[in-house]
Amino acid sequence: MNKLIVSLLLTLGITGVAHAAGDATAGQAKAAVCGACHGPDGNSPAPNFPKLAGQGERYLTKQMHDIKDGKRTVLEMTGLLTNLSDQDLADIAAYFASQKGSVGAADPKLVEKGQALFRGGKLAEDQPIGGMPACKACHIPDGGGVAAAGFPHLSGQHAQYTAKQLKDFREKVRYIDGDAGNKMMTDIAAKLSDKDIEALSSYIQGLH
Repeated sequence: MNKLIVSLLLTLGITGVAHAAGDATAGQAKAAVCGACHGPDGNSPAPNFPKLAGQGERYLTKQMHDIKDGKRTVLEMTGLLTNLSDQDLADIAAYFASQKGSVGAADPKLVEKGQALFRGGKLAEDQPIGGMPACKACHIPDGGGVAAAGFPHLSGQHAQYTAKQLKDFREKVRYIDGDAGNKMMTDIAAKLSDKDIEALSSYIQGLH
């Protein structure tokens, strides 16, 4: 598993597109329209819209570019990024990255299973090799992610949003051909049942 992570880090580092450095102060004004769904400081009050506060700049910038370029489809974002420059996107990412994310609560009945999946992964049903790796391998034990590598911050994220993303990865609704990080997530999510996703998403919502 460690070799897989190192390989992915190298791939992302070598093939990652360089973007302009963001200015959080300038980004606050530019992010005003984002606040309608994601909250003024990036802590979305609606469970179907992701919290952006405290998210890594690299991850946020990539997602906005993917949406703007049509690589990732998010209906609610249609047209919102069209007229924004690379600098605008970098500034918005810097602003949300500078904010403090809020944490929700996990369902006590799902904590044990969610924690087991997040920290220990899931072995294949028929053999110990080829199962799902632990989420903490890329997103670290407290769910903070690895900003420099573009691995997203997960802790405190709405369970409803996380569950939808995992199902979209599993069904390849959220799929970008040739994207190493995206492929890794589709491969991982393919090993998760609906019950797994429910428990894991709930655990992440309360993780801090």
